[in-house]
Amino acid sequence: MTARRNFKRQVRARAAKTGESYTSALRHFRPTPPGDVMPEANNPKSLRLAVAQTPLRDDPRDIEALRQSGREVRALMRDASAQGARVVHFPEGAICFPDKLVLSVDGPETVGPADWDRCQWPVLQTELAAIAELARELRLWTVMASAHRLTGPNRPHNSLYVISDRGEVVTRYDERRLSKTKVSYMYSPGTAPVTFDVDGVRFGCLLGMEIHYPELFAEYEKLKVDCVLFSTTGVSPGNAAAQAQGHAAVNSYWVSFSVPAQHSATAPSGIVAPNGDWLERCSADGSSSIAVVDLDDSSEAAAESVTHARPWRREARAGIHTERQVTDPRSEDRTAAF
Repeated sequence: MTARRNFKRQVRARAAKTGESYTSALRHFRPTPPGDVMPEANNPKSLRLAVAQTPLRDDPRDIEALRQSGREVRALMRDASAQGARVVHFPEGAICFPDKLVLSVDGPETVGPADWDRCQWPVLQTELAAIAELARELRLWTVMASAHRLTGPNRPHNSLYVISDRGEVVTRYDERRLSKTKVSYMYSPGTAPVTFDVDGVRFGCLLGMEIHYPELFAEYEKLKVDCVLFSTTGVSPGNAAAQAQGHAAVNSYWVSFSVPAQHSATAPSGIVAPNGDWLERCSADGSSSIAVVDLDDSSEAAAESVTHARPWRREARAGIHTERQVTDPRSEDRTAAF
């Protein structure tokens, strides 16, 4: 560990002296062999991302609460824009996370099938439209969670809307791995991963309890995303935050972790680098806030993961080990002597 720290110190010292990025300075110490140039090193990417945390409100019948959530979301959008963000990412329930007992036809003491007619859909749609309009005014890509209404009697999806800097919904991710309560009583599950690109940076979306499904994060690595946007209401937030770090490190991409402000004392929203380190986190005092990070391939937190670990893992998964397997009697005999 000491040798590794000394090595990084030398790289940083050269970068400070020459004005190079950390990645460029790293190549001085460990040059890439001819003919073995990593593709990510030739196409550096950079984009400023803001992740938000907002108060959780759980009664979709409460018109004023829905409107207050919309105002708070738009205030954070303006804050993100003022700090130069290109994309802002909000938690599950940013406008409302409908409570299972509030909607239950057997409630308020017993969980039962959700009566979605109790939801103030016109107010919710008005707030989402206002958010889309502000995204257009600010030229700010906005990733916003909400229930997505389907044709009756189908239950809605639990979704992430991707609103472009033109104020248009360009795609929508629907949660696929729902909790038992969600899938039994409240929502229709989604069917597919969703990606979108902004300024050459590719994003994937996950939602709710999907932090517990590593195969979904691996799926996005195969789709060559640079960052996964994960929104949740909490799912044991401390544990979920640790899992976000693990998924980022294992897949060598950024993970944006967005949760309600109520969880900020133990697990505030934040952004994890491809090496598994937290780069920035929101306030830990329960308030609405954002954290802003440059997703930069040349940063120290990303350089080794993006330019070396990620390409090598893709090459390994593509079959390089299978191609080099050998047939040998001493390999086949598992009881062969030393």
